Amino acid sequence: MAPQHIPELPVLGGRKPSHRERVADALRAALIAGELRPGEVYSAPGLAARFGVSATPVREAMLDLVKEGLVDTVPNKGFRVTAVSERQLDEYTHIRSLIEIPTTVGLAATADPADLEALRPVAQEIVTSAAAGDLIAYVEADLCFHLGLLALAGNAHLVEVVRDLRRRSRLYGLTALAEAGRLQSSAEEHLELLDALLARDENAVRAVMTRHLGHVRGLWAAP
Repeated sequence: MAPQHIPELPVLGGRKPSHRERVADALRAALIAGELRPGEVYSAPGLAARFGVSATPVREAMLDLVKEGLVDTVPNKGFRVTAVSERQLDEYTHIRSLIEIPTTVGLAATADPADLEALRPVAQEIVTSAAAGDLIAYVEADLCFHLGLLALAGNAHLVEVVRDLRRRSRLYGLTALAEAGRLQSSAEEHLELLDALLARDENAVRAVMTRHLGHVRGLWAAP
């Protein structure tokens, strides 16, 4: 198997992440996309070979994921991916909808058009990754886009809450969507959302966000 790509995404209003942080982000994205499966045990050397990096940053990154409750350590073997129940996914998505939809709708009236346009390359990266079937890059770009968008509301704590909820979500149906050629249409919703925000159309923003989050507990989360 050829090494998987660790994306180099645009930096949005902060320092450039370290190599260890980039590896951790790629591992989280692999968890979310279902490329690392619950209950499976993965070794640091095995993951390092998979991602084309050395074992040390992978081991360090996995220890970060242990602290976040995303994986457990298995002595002398590696790390086991923790399972997420259907009820937990429902709860995460419900909380996200309560936060993300009204916050994003509010940006239709308050966001600077230049700040919104700055997110367009990230939205395009989501579309490009979907077309290429690169699920890790897709998940990373999606996270980057939505957190960058929410950051425009000026509430750093809100952004961190959503970051944590998104990391705990699972999108096991992404592979099936990509194979069926349907992931790209979902990816294009990010461009649709930007256009609605720039048009100051609150109703359109609400409709796109509601549809977009609905995917998380629809086909996307299918086992």
